[in-house]
Amino acid sequence: MAKKVETQLMSHKINGYQIRGFINCAKHEECIVEQDRVIGSLRTINNFLMENVVDEIVIALPGKPTQKIQNILSAADYHGIRVKYIPDYDDLFGSDYQITRFGQIDVLSIHKSPMDSRYASFGKNCFDKLFASIALLMLSPLFLLLAVMIKLESRGPVFYCPVRIGKAGKPFKLYKFRSMRNSDDSSGGTLSTSKNDPRITRLGAILRKYSLDELPQFMNVVQGHMSVVGPRPHRRYLSQQLQECVTRYMIRHYVKPGITGWAQVNGWRGPTDTDEQKRQRTLHDLWYIKNWSFRLDMKIVLLTILGKKTSQGAF
Repeated sequence: MAKKVETQLMSHKINGYQIRGFINCAKHEECIVEQDRVIGSLRTINNFLMENVVDEIVIALPGKPTQKIQNILSAADYHGIRVKYIPDYDDLFGSDYQITRFGQIDVLSIHKSPMDSRYASFGKNCFDKLFASIALLMLSPLFLLLAVMIKLESRGPVFYCPVRIGKAGKPFKLYKFRSMRNSDDSSGGTLSTSKNDPRITRLGAILRKYSLDELPQFMNVVQGHMSVVGPRPHRRYLSQQLQECVTRYMIRHYVKPGITGWAQVNGWRGPTDTDEQKRQRTLHDLWYIKNWSFRLDMKIVLLTILGKKTSQGAF
């Protein structure tokens, strides 16, 4: 831990740090420093501070060594030396955390996302509503044409509205153009579409191939259930299945689901039959949440429209 801190301090030369050495760096630690850089132990720290000019002590001890920290603080206070304490949270959380404050209390926010910012969330919401409203206005003639064609080809409603799982695990009705002769509601929402599925109509096959059946989801965006870009929403049974077999899968539900997403533009659209498909789709979704930006959203939108990988796995 101490070696890692030194690397970070020295990489930011603007701080002007000059490391005098390490105190009590045990040989059994994973990061071993050169022995000539170990300038003493906790027992001899007072002697070293009396004989040398030290501006600041950085405490970087693994675990929660309360007594050791108190000893260092006492020695530093006695000599009037400032102290910085760097807790070793990496063993618990890796690098996926951010320190915030509740009043005077330090709080660790785990799995922090750029979207957690109030301003970022507000900006993304405004972008979603504006983009979806313009899209619905521009696509209204196409919507009318497709609605007539769907009604003429087969009996049934224009829209298919299955239940999907959204942000914070809350269910909502998803809007899609109906692409099948009859729905799979009798299966209790557990029957997925397969390649060459006999239930798919001829028009439905075209709609699904080019993702035109997904266009009504702009209405979900206007309603606030979805975002233009985000992890694709799943059926409840599939979410429960993936929750059991894919690590950190439910982190996807930290944000609103999207019409398109990072997994889809990278070719991970369609079935989730294999463990690799499940893992890759989840990993791409989690990467998006952790690295979100408006620029990334625009990139995904453009790749959805112009990219070749988006239609992979569509049937």
